[in-house]
Amino acid sequence: MRIGFDAKRLYNNFTGLGNHSRTTIDILTAEFPNNEYWLYTPKVRLNGATLPYIGKKGCHTVTPKGVMRGSAWRTYGLVNQMKKDSIDVFHGLSNEMPVGLFHSGIASVVTIHDVAFKTFPDMYHWHDRKIYDMKWQYACNHADHIICISECTKKDVLEFYNVPEHKVEVIYQPVNPIYYQKPMERADLPPYLLYVGSVNSRKNLLGVVKAMEQMPKDLQLPLVVVGGGGSYKQKVKQYIAEKGMESRVMWPDMMDADGLKRLYTNAEMLVYPSFYEGFGLPVVEAQLCGCPVVTSNVSSLPEAGGPFALQADPNSPEDICEKMTRLLTDTELRQKTIEGGRQYASETFDPRKLARQLMGVYEKLKN
Repeated sequence: MRIGFDAKRLYNNFTGLGNHSRTTIDILTAEFPNNEYWLYTPKVRLNGATLPYIGKKGCHTVTPKGVMRGSAWRTYGLVNQMKKDSIDVFHGLSNEMPVGLFHSGIASVVTIHDVAFKTFPDMYHWHDRKIYDMKWQYACNHADHIICISECTKKDVLEFYNVPEHKVEVIYQPVNPIYYQKPMERADLPPYLLYVGSVNSRKNLLGVVKAMEQMPKDLQLPLVVVGGGGSYKQKVKQYIAEKGMESRVMWPDMMDADGLKRLYTNAEMLVYPSFYEGFGLPVVEAQLCGCPVVTSNVSSLPEAGGPFALQADPNSPEDICEKMTRLLTDTELRQKTIEGGRQYASETFDPRKLARQLMGVYEKLKN
């Protein structure tokens, strides 16, 4: 089968959507090496993350060659290019579809990650919200099949975009293969708490800091924050300064997957009480590393964490604090959380299973 992908994010984005695109190609090429995978991108940024996909066995990277370039080629020129390449199925990996695909004879599927611009509109400019809404609606209307990365996202898509439920399927987001490799040994380091993710109002780092304030003195561990941010990050830093907590919060530079895996492995817990997530990838990554998790009881976080992550009300620093305290003081609960969380994540988000689910969609559409 010849499967085409919108690979713009694969080659040009190095956070959530880019990681999802790269990991999707990784699990498909590993499980189904006999297919051909065509990666369409308006441009290529070469670095350590993207270089493996240039010339990757079974993969063909395609960039615009004619007058039409950039986003115009990605939106309006891609269908003609895919016809030339005899593509059987096209997969829009990040919420969008090229114009004109619907009656082209090429089967199509789109992955919708979240609708955060609707559920948290204050985080987005009015103009951006309108553009995203138009793109998501077009993709949902014109794709033959819609993949959502959680039941929560499926519920939102059905609510906001009025598509028939039979057209929508949940296939969980794949995790970087490094987390399924041999576990790292825990290092002899001072204990610390961990937060991983963009620092914005939706992800609720301020709630974590307020919960830390309430911890018993003997449990007041430092917090390592891995993630970039803008005005909300400055708001959190200002709060930390006002409370005299600067020495308890560390802000390391962004790091590669190997460094992040090491952080998860050695942390006392991941604290991730987000208000809304399409999936909640750090929760899964942490559990695969044997790192206990305190997360939210809303949105997709109960799906990501399963029955062994401790769930708290993200609106309640007191509840977050209580769950953190339990994990630090109840040895039996902690061990159960580590072992059960790793097993749940390994089975639920097994990359071979997810690859087979994706291929099942492609084969069904092709036939």
